[in-house]
Amino acid sequence: MKKGFNTSKRRLYLFVVVIFCTTNIFASFKPQKITLNFDSVPLERVFKEVSKQSNLNFAYSSDLVDTKRVVSIKMRNTEVETVLKTLFENTDITYKILNDKIFLSGKEKVDFKAQQKARTIKGRVLDENGEPIVGANIWVKETTNGVITDVDGYYTISYSSQGGVLVISFLGYKQIEEPINNRTEINFKMEPSTESLDEVVVVGYGSQRKESIVGSISTVSMNDLKLPVAKLSTSLAGQLAGVVAVSRSGEPGEAGDFYIRGISSFNAASQKPLVLVDGIERSLDSVDPEDIETFSILKDATATAVYGVRGANGVMLITTRKGKEGKPLISARAEFGVVSPTQLPKMVNSVQFAEMVNEVRPNTYSPETIEKYMTATGLERNLYPNVDWLGELFSDVATNQKVSLSVSGGGTIARYFISGSFYNEGSIYKTDASNDYNTSINYKRYNFRTNVDVNVTSSTVLDVSLSNLYEVKNSPAASRDDSYTGIWTLAFKTSPNAYPAYYMNEDGSFDRLAGQLANQGWNPYNQLMHSGYSQHFYNSAQANIGVTQDLGNLITPGLKANIRFAWDAYNNTSITRTKTPQTWLATGNYNPDGSLDYYETQRGSETLAYSQGGSGSRSIYLEASVTYDRIFNEKHRIGALFLYNQREKTILWAGSSRAAMPYKTQGIAGRITYAYDDKYFVEGNFGYNGSENFSPGNRFGIFPSVALGWMVSNESFWEPIRPYVDMLKIRGSYGLVGNDQIGGNRRFIYEGTILTGVGGQNFGDQGQSGGSGVREGDIANPNVGWETAHKTNIGAEFVLFESLKIQADYFKENRTGIFVQRASLPGIAGNTSIPWSNVGEMKNQGFDSSLEYGRKVGNCYLSGRANFTYNNSLVINNDEPAYKWPYQGASGHKYGQEWGLICEGFFESEEEIRNSAIQQFGEVRPGDFKYSDINGDGIVNDEDQVPIGNPGLPQISYGFGGSLSWNSFDFSFFFQGVAKTSIFARGNALYGITSSDIKANGMFEDLYLRRWQEGRDNTDAVYPRLSDGANTNNQQKSTARMYDGSYMRLKNVEIGYTLPKEWLKKIYSRNLRIYVSAVNLLTFSKFDLWDPELGSGQGMGYPPNRIFNVGLNISF
Repeated sequence: MKKGFNTSKRRLYLFVVVIFCTTNIFASFKPQKITLNFDSVPLERVFKEVSKQSNLNFAYSSDLVDTKRVVSIKMRNTEVETVLKTLFENTDITYKILNDKIFLSGKEKVDFKAQQKARTIKGRVLDENGEPIVGANIWVKETTNGVITDVDGYYTISYSSQGGVLVISFLGYKQIEEPINNRTEINFKMEPSTESLDEVVVVGYGSQRKESIVGSISTVSMNDLKLPVAKLSTSLAGQLAGVVAVSRSGEPGEAGDFYIRGISSFNAASQKPLVLVDGIERSLDSVDPEDIETFSILKDATATAVYGVRGANGVMLITTRKGKEGKPLISARAEFGVVSPTQLPKMVNSVQFAEMVNEVRPNTYSPETIEKYMTATGLERNLYPNVDWLGELFSDVATNQKVSLSVSGGGTIARYFISGSFYNEGSIYKTDASNDYNTSINYKRYNFRTNVDVNVTSSTVLDVSLSNLYEVKNSPAASRDDSYTGIWTLAFKTSPNAYPAYYMNEDGSFDRLAGQLANQGWNPYNQLMHSGYSQHFYNSAQANIGVTQDLGNLITPGLKANIRFAWDAYNNTSITRTKTPQTWLATGNYNPDGSLDYYETQRGSETLAYSQGGSGSRSIYLEASVTYDRIFNEKHRIGALFLYNQREKTILWAGSSRAAMPYKTQGIAGRITYAYDDKYFVEGNFGYNGSENFSPGNRFGIFPSVALGWMVSNESFWEPIRPYVDMLKIRGSYGLVGNDQIGGNRRFIYEGTILTGVGGQNFGDQGQSGGSGVREGDIANPNVGWETAHKTNIGAEFVLFESLKIQADYFKENRTGIFVQRASLPGIAGNTSIPWSNVGEMKNQGFDSSLEYGRKVGNCYLSGRANFTYNNSLVINNDEPAYKWPYQGASGHKYGQEWGLICEGFFESEEEIRNSAIQQFGEVRPGDFKYSDINGDGIVNDEDQVPIGNPGLPQISYGFGGSLSWNSFDFSFFFQGVAKTSIFARGNALYGITSSDIKANGMFEDLYLRRWQEGRDNTDAVYPRLSDGANTNNQQKSTARMYDGSYMRLKNVEIGYTLPKEWLKKIYSRNLRIYVSAVNLLTFSKFDLWDPELGSGQGMGYPPNRIFNVGLNISF
């Protein structure tokens, strides 16, 4: 432990040194210099060139600045400020450079006649989240009197006593006009513009203007993803069009599963999307949501083709926050939450259990015994237990906490962003205070990040990003899955009257641990609290260093080059301390002194055994690129990208020599874009990649795409429609994207293996001598190649009435070359292992859309958003054998669909059984399930299984929500749901009395309430009759065990209040917001056995959490 602590100290010291050195070394560098050579051109043309060379964007009001004014200017290697001074000499325009913008405003003119009547007005400008807007333009309408807001969003401006109207504008927000009406203070909350044509969106290996994008891309505000949970992947459900996300476990520290437009390959190794953090392949959950600046999803071939073999399943792009020019901004957030399960199954109590056992094993429990289960007191409670095992093992609530802190700022030379956060979450697992160790689950997470950008010269920018993630998870030593000895398994299958959780004294105090013999089952209480504990330590250190060189002055304007190097190291260490507790079982007799008589079932030991394990990896990434972006003759915009990259990953603690060899990839990518007059757009992309998975002759592949776009609303004929439809864009794309992750952990598939020391021959009549045999192992496939996704996308974007934005896409994908084992090859071919080949094929098509709405009404700002995703994945070919009946094969059916019998109900009489097809799953009696004879051969067997239900991964995902802000108050809500998904419920807790051991038959209460019973009205029965032992007929997978898995949740609701600035001045704060929120507050579903998000199975797992949260966000 001491060694790990010193390592952490060294990393922290390295972070501080890098920040200090880079900030001071470049503090003395000169401002940016540019070169201009224009003769009689509009001012706006000069603005564009200045922005290209300096990376500074202009912000101004068209009412103040005449951009059509013709100017001539010739300057070489001149500072930007000198250029601005020349441009606006002898005009009423003033300028100010702040962060990455040049703000233009009018000089205040002095009216000497009205000087004594002049008045002053002040106020503050905030965004929709209550954060100050820096550099907003404010002026008095129809005058040149204007100012800009300071770093805290404040402004002060003078105006004539005759009154007037204030105008406020800022890039990306709607312009506001507000009558002054003799007021001395006016505060503003600006409303985001539904569509900003100059908005920049992050795309593959770069960024593009939103107007010119022809690929299918979804984005989301990070404010919508900042839920009080441990992993960002559990916040994605319903948030973005095209993303299908589920969380199959609510255990602290567990991640969610997410896919882009569903699943297009039945190869499990190639289903997940590529996640890039600042351009580097990393885990989504390694990033603190507080550190994220932008979040984009690339869905079609045009958006993902540049990633070649890594982009077939879509790409998730994340950029982290950067420092901005200005004085230091300190932001802090603190949250505290109360966590509880959304739903735990209801199990039978001892009385219900005894009645069910007596139904199949008459007189097992007498009326007196059943009465004792309800009335027992004192020591009798040990003999007549009535244990709610879920209640004994799991508490009602747990807690979580999060604290984060960030500092950002900088000057014209260097800018920095530094952050750190801590998250802590407990679990509902109970622990025994008598232990000197903790057996409950506890998850702790520490995130650190430093991003530094330095202008090395006027045309060279160095960016350095260092980050570290450290996680610690404590848990019981016993398994927590649905394995035979797992805690959840035991909690479900142990009968409520098997034995008490522990034996008690007369007064209810602890006496001794209860338990059967080790080979007869385990007490779940002992497994959780008295079998030891386990600790896992995860550490991930990451570095990302890049240099961007503007070549505009050296070669041609608009040309830039970038070199990037990244290094990642991951380590995982585990320590497990186990023990075997001493257990006892009551005989049912009393000793002469009145105490109960016990016998020891397990001697046990309090000594904790020790074991450890670990894993790790190290990766290095190198990238070099050249980009070009330039406008010719005001109408022709040309862009280009050419990039080379390579990656090497080494597995530490590898289990074999093959696994220990570095994994290497290499490739190039390119893009060409052309736009004419911001009306017509063409884009071509390609990725050319090499992978070690394939033989030298097949190692490289090319994956191109092409896309077209038409901004219909920029046509002149659109003017009559513009008051109603502000923007309409139509786009389409087609392309190929590859995937090289086809063999899971298997490497060098193109090579075969030879096994020695197997079989062999014996010589002599008594086998006196022999020789080892040799046989073929894995069969080589020198022709193995890529999975290839053939993707088509057609989309449209609308903006209606300046407030409603709609985006809709239809997509279709044919995935070919899926790597599968040749199941069609019969065993008589003589192969000892089935060969693999690229013969699999799937088709996936669907529709996704999103809607955004925003409107300001008086002092209220209203917003809404919604998204919808539908996909249908079909298996076209998985090289399965020729079945007797066509419906038995997976080809032509939904991926992930189950095969089962069609249940017609229950047999109600022996006569009905005799007159029905013979069911070959054991003896059938009235009350058993009756299945359809699909093929009509008079027999019901496996040949009558057909595709039933929908896939476990939802085919439909959606989300919708809204927000309202009024003065200092804000309110938001968000619903999330899924549809077209089925849950297949199975397991002994639903099957009834399946075990000969009466103590191992825990059952759902729903089985007790809705089972078929002889002599009763069974109209509402859902479950078959109870059987003494396993009933194979009733345990068949069928529609009887199938449920609609659709649900809708109130995923998040939040109420906040931002304190008035007058209060904040006393504590020197810029902004302070207090809020309360709830996650998974309500769930609406037809399925009620367990939380529907857990999916198919036995319900044996940690359910999703309901969270009530209170938080504070403050900045200085």
